[in-house]
Amino acid sequence: MRTLVSPSQLRSPRGKAVYWTVFTVTAVAFTAAFVFPLVWLVLGAMKTAPELARVPPTILPQSPNVGAYVEAWDFMSLAHFFLNTIVVVFGAWLVQLAVDVPAAYALSKLKPKLGGVVLGMMLATLMLPASALLVPTYLTITDVPLLGVNLANSPLAIWLPGAANAFNIYLLKRFFDQIPGELIEASTLDGAGPIRTMWRVVLPLSRPVLGVVSILSVVTAWKDFIWPLLVFSDPQAQTLSVALQRFAPDTPINLILAGLVLASVPTIVLFLIFQRNILAGLTAGSVKG
Repeated sequence: MRTLVSPSQLRSPRGKAVYWTVFTVTAVAFTAAFVFPLVWLVLGAMKTAPELARVPPTILPQSPNVGAYVEAWDFMSLAHFFLNTIVVVFGAWLVQLAVDVPAAYALSKLKPKLGGVVLGMMLATLMLPASALLVPTYLTITDVPLLGVNLANSPLAIWLPGAANAFNIYLLKRFFDQIPGELIEASTLDGAGPIRTMWRVVLPLSRPVLGVVSILSVVTAWKDFIWPLLVFSDPQAQTLSVALQRFAPDTPINLILAGLVLASVPTIVLFLIFQRNILAGLTAGSVKG
């Protein structure tokens, strides 16, 4: 493989110095770009409102106030909105698995007619900007075809539009493709039908990719803001991200920052615990063994 710098140049003292300098500067710059907003958020929550408005801004809080997190929790009743968010996220995760796994299994192992066309059409939806789908999706959930019901202010308004996720289906299908067909044939010879084969043979072998799909579903539903803002007009039904935006105009800025930090903690902890599973699952379907 040809690179900008030849192996002989990298082995020289000058080449090594240039390489490590560029590598260090790039790594530090990218790390700072991603970590700085989070650090500023955590430190900003420990400052007073007047200190946050000061120009030029202070980097470290002059009198760190950790109690702002407790005050924000009580002042905005965050426990209620955490519970709303957990219900929405858990349901979104469950509905996505219930729809995406059978769809990917059917496309991978049952190979229906026009399966390739269906998969291509699903992948084509990934090219559409999300904002272009907001209006038709909103009109659909406020007047569900055939049923004529309004799902606004119901968790179903979050669960149903996100049930068929094209990226998750493609990711699952790529993993299912690697499961040997002999296992499926052996299960069929033993008298198992397609559903039993999927449940007893395919799913136990697919734990890595199921973990990745689960984490992506949970994180996406947790951090979503625009769609919950549209469908939850009732303040008591709102999720955490929408509630924090509603409180923002009438709440001290340090309490809003503390609320944002508390809202970020679950997803950060989830990523730190499962980061190896995420990377392993994302690459599992990319290499054919």
